[in-house]
Amino acid sequence: MTMNFKTEGDVNFSPERDKWQQSVTDVKTRQLLDEDANYFFHQFMSTPCLDVLADCEGSYLTNLAGKKNLDFHGNSAHNVGFRNPNITGKIKEQLDILPFSTRRFTNKPAIELAKKLVGKMPTQNYRVLFAPGGATVVGMALKLARAVTGNHKVVSVWDSFHGASLDTISAGGEAVFRQHMGPMMPGVLHIPPPATYRGIFANSPDDQLKYADYLEYVVEKEGGVGAFISETIRNTDVNIPSIAYWKRIREICDKHKIMLILDEIPIGMGRTGKFFAFEHFGIEPDIVCIGKSLGGGIFPMAAMIGRTEFNIAPEISLGHYTHEKNPLGCIAGLATIDFIEQENLLQKVQTESLWIESVLNGFKNRFELIGDVRGLGFLWAIELVTNPGTKGKAVVQAEKIMYEFLRNGLSFKVSQGNVLTLAPPLTINKNELENAFGILENAFSIRYSD
Repeated sequence: MTMNFKTEGDVNFSPERDKWQQSVTDVKTRQLLDEDANYFFHQFMSTPCLDVLADCEGSYLTNLAGKKNLDFHGNSAHNVGFRNPNITGKIKEQLDILPFSTRRFTNKPAIELAKKLVGKMPTQNYRVLFAPGGATVVGMALKLARAVTGNHKVVSVWDSFHGASLDTISAGGEAVFRQHMGPMMPGVLHIPPPATYRGIFANSPDDQLKYADYLEYVVEKEGGVGAFISETIRNTDVNIPSIAYWKRIREICDKHKIMLILDEIPIGMGRTGKFFAFEHFGIEPDIVCIGKSLGGGIFPMAAMIGRTEFNIAPEISLGHYTHEKNPLGCIAGLATIDFIEQENLLQKVQTESLWIESVLNGFKNRFELIGDVRGLGFLWAIELVTNPGTKGKAVVQAEKIMYEFLRNGLSFKVSQGNVLTLAPPLTINKNELENAFGILENAFSIRYSD
């Protein structure tokens, strides 16, 4: 089976990866990598792995050989940093009290976390369901939309990512997850993403409304649509729609009685400088899904938060998951939110985002390889191009530059083949931030052949 789509940069069977693997000389690391490759199923972007971790703390990952990497990837789970003692301490306390909650019973941490999340919404008119992963809560949201509207059809956005399960790759639009997997879940329709650099329409703010109107066109032609699901801000290549786009989407959903489901699994919990990204756009979703950092980067934890008026399906098992109200996950979620509040991390992100924007725009002016810079809060994208005029994707250069960064102590994600995505922990200090951008600057100063 061959790979047909070069949409991700972390490819585990490319010439650049081979060079990297050959550079791993630590004997114990080499042994464990070989064992890992022998015992796990191989899958794209994951196995075989590129290194072995021994430790993590704060902004850093440390490999078995003792080399530290600043992590600007973190699978979007590291908002409060790695091994945060405020989170681990609460989990350790909970372990000695109630480490598991059997289904049909509740517990105080679960109730407190639900109350806390509802308190973060624009009104108190919401309820919560928990699950052990982001894809799972997206599946729950799609089920609830069917129950509420009586319509099974869903509109989603091409290139979106909502999870790796069969239902969520059907709703998602990223090629690397969908290839070889057909047939997909029936009733899912896709529209173009409201891109600001490579849009099928032009890239001015006014053109954003054309993407929203595309949704209404599809809804009216197709009929029977119950939900529109979208990332509020596209996480991996960081496409940020306009306020006008989201207000128009909200109007269309209201007009056609469609549930608006926002996926903030990687971008919620303060990454954009607001607790929820939708706060930037002045809209209110029908359902919002969060996860990743909700468990403090320690416990798998996610939540579906939906309007109270949708509490109409007591005869349906929307979730029914073994760890749905796990006290450890819930206490981790509470501790994470408390830490974000106590350390005033939202204000920190908003302030330091201005510095990041200034530095990255300076890079764009200096380095022809950079075609576009875009971002918000602690979520930024650097799009690499072979030519600024033609916007040709610098796919080869992006992969080479990723390994150059790794060699020099900085880890991040490459998406769409040519977009460097920078997502530091919200707790990173200024010295670490400056060090990371120094590594970026040095790497961009090198000429990379194609």
